[in-house]
Amino acid sequence: MGIEYSLSGFVVGLLVGLTGVGGGSLMTPLLVIIFKINPAVAIGTDLLYAAITKSFGVMSHNKFGHIDWRIVGRLLVGSIPASILMNLYIQDIDLSSESTISFIEMSLGVALIFTSLSVLSQPLIINKTKKDGWKPFKHKNIVTILLGFVLGGMVTLTSVGAGALGVTALLLIYPRMKIKNIIGTDIAHAVPLTLFAGLGHYQLGNVDLVLLGSLLIGSIPGIWIGSYLSSKINEDKLRYILVLILVGVGTELLIN
Repeated sequence: MGIEYSLSGFVVGLLVGLTGVGGGSLMTPLLVIIFKINPAVAIGTDLLYAAITKSFGVMSHNKFGHIDWRIVGRLLVGSIPASILMNLYIQDIDLSSESTISFIEMSLGVALIFTSLSVLSQPLIINKTKKDGWKPFKHKNIVTILLGFVLGGMVTLTSVGAGALGVTALLLIYPRMKIKNIIGTDIAHAVPLTLFAGLGHYQLGNVDLVLLGSLLIGSIPGIWIGSYLSSKINEDKLRYILVLILVGVGTELLIN
């Protein structure tokens, strides 16, 4: 089964490299739907998977000065306490029960639908924020902390949200920032958040280290190839394909 996991890691890594959307939106549903892995274990394993793979992105973005560490700090002020609270909630429930599994799958499905809407709306938001009539949020620091709180809870519960949802929200809060700085800042926030949330799941026994290693073997070359191909493929077509995948998977989880 290790080969199948590595191949899955390669495919997800390829899509992440092509689209820039985090693996949580793709990897966790794949593990749950295709490989029938317990949703809690899939989420916990995927969180550490995301922390490791995205750390390479942080090094690259930081080298080119694409990260606003002040915004990262504000996001973490909200997201880490939310992650702690969510882990405490998960600790007090029976993760093997049918009702809990259904709840997690439903939460994951809803998160994927929202992620697909975020991916679809990003070009519209970018065009909107370039116009002179766009009015940025007041009290950006507070709004950023609140965003971190929402992302922290959502990511810890479903492993989805740190990528597309985070970028979309930051585009609205900081319309004057360049898109590369938005992406770099979002990835820099995602690494400590997914690491913290993943370690919380690890303490609960929700991480499969063998599965994690198999996924990483495939995903690292997949991300490299996807990043190389991203400049050669039409971005709009990729965006619509990704939206269709996310909507389809999200709907499948909700139906289940």
